[in-house]
Amino acid sequence: MAAVVLAAGKGTRFRSELAKVLHRAAGRSLIGHVLEAVRPLELGQVIVVVGHQADDVRAAVEASGIANLTTVLQEEQLGTGHAVQVAMPALADDIEQVMVLPGDTPMLTASTLEELLHAATDNAAAMLTAHAADPSGYGRVLRDEDGNVLRVVEHRDATPEEREIDEFNAGMYVIAREHLVHGLDRLDTGNDQGELYLTDVVEVLSGEGEPVAAVVTTEDEVAGVNDRRQLADAAVILRRRHLDRLMTEVGVSVVDPASTYVDVDVNVGRDAVLLPGTMLDGGTRIAERAVIGPNSHLTGCEVGADATVHSTRATEARIGERADVGPFTHLRPGTVLGVGSKAGAFVETKNATFGDGAKAGHLAYVGDATIGERVNVGCGVVLVNYDGTDKHHTVVEADAFVGSGTMLVSPVTIGTGAYVAAGSTITDDVPAGALAIGRARQVNKDGWAARRRKQQGQ
Repeated sequence: MAAVVLAAGKGTRFRSELAKVLHRAAGRSLIGHVLEAVRPLELGQVIVVVGHQADDVRAAVEASGIANLTTVLQEEQLGTGHAVQVAMPALADDIEQVMVLPGDTPMLTASTLEELLHAATDNAAAMLTAHAADPSGYGRVLRDEDGNVLRVVEHRDATPEEREIDEFNAGMYVIAREHLVHGLDRLDTGNDQGELYLTDVVEVLSGEGEPVAAVVTTEDEVAGVNDRRQLADAAVILRRRHLDRLMTEVGVSVVDPASTYVDVDVNVGRDAVLLPGTMLDGGTRIAERAVIGPNSHLTGCEVGADATVHSTRATEARIGERADVGPFTHLRPGTVLGVGSKAGAFVETKNATFGDGAKAGHLAYVGDATIGERVNVGCGVVLVNYDGTDKHHTVVEADAFVGSGTMLVSPVTIGTGAYVAAGSTITDDVPAGALAIGRARQVNKDGWAARRRKQQGQ
């Protein structure tokens, strides 16, 4: 069995420089969703027909990791039938059945494809169909009095009576190779678009008495994405489907699914809680019992068990078990927070590692730094890591205490157990166990205020 995925179209209605099938919905490209539906079938061959922006599409599908995948180029897009004709020379000799799928149907599932494969077992071909309240734009499925599929007529070629039919062709087929070859040879361009329609293969087979089965599924599952509005609609359905799986199969609490945005490549552990306004994308991983939100956006992050992440923006950060993050915290790439650590309100980090139990409670910038275990970074501390040309690294060793309002001018090391007095500007290393004071000595002038008022005539 082989699959031929049609991905050569430009997608004019997207009004985009990006190829249609590379637009993303819920964290994955349109064609990526189709390939993920195909993956569990473990087919002998997967052929992707590329055309518009062929190099970009080819790179994307080859990065999917699908086994036995090859691409073929359709230099001129002359219809779905022509696309399959282009793919046929690439078929391995031992392939007996061919599944044909459009590359812009992201809601397709593996279970439906398995049902389609089963229906094709005792038939020359099987096709997916669905019913729609408004099937405008889709090819209509014409059946005989006994319900057998006769042919598919494209919307633009249909008569007014045929357009009243609400069952439409989803553009997905499984066809025995010998019948597909025969049907493709019979195609012609005698239609409104002057193209070779793969749908005409159904009419060829039916007209010759070969049985064609139809598997009816839901409209949503086979809906194609042809513009940005449909892309947004598909993303909503895909995310909700993923949330439903997390809630029912994993055991995740989602307080308000309508305001929670979790992409399909995100994993969340049992008993985790997702609060309203949460956005998880970029392959984020959330461990058991973590609490995320409200209003947190995590991209490409790892969050440990029992951690809390409130009102936080984090990108490519690793948050350890029982860590406490937020509110209004910004974790930039390269941040690693250890077990039981804290990055509190209005703390920003970048390329920074916090040891277990280290804390920056509020209003601090920690960039290009290694913060040891149980270190306390006080309010208003800034690691001055940029000299106008280069970034430099700061090390604060275990059990050190950095007082509020301190500037640590990198590169500098604060030794184990050392203290830095509040308001200091530190430019030199501080030995272990020492107290560093880097500020002007306070001077109190007795009676100065009265003399000042007298001078001003008050």
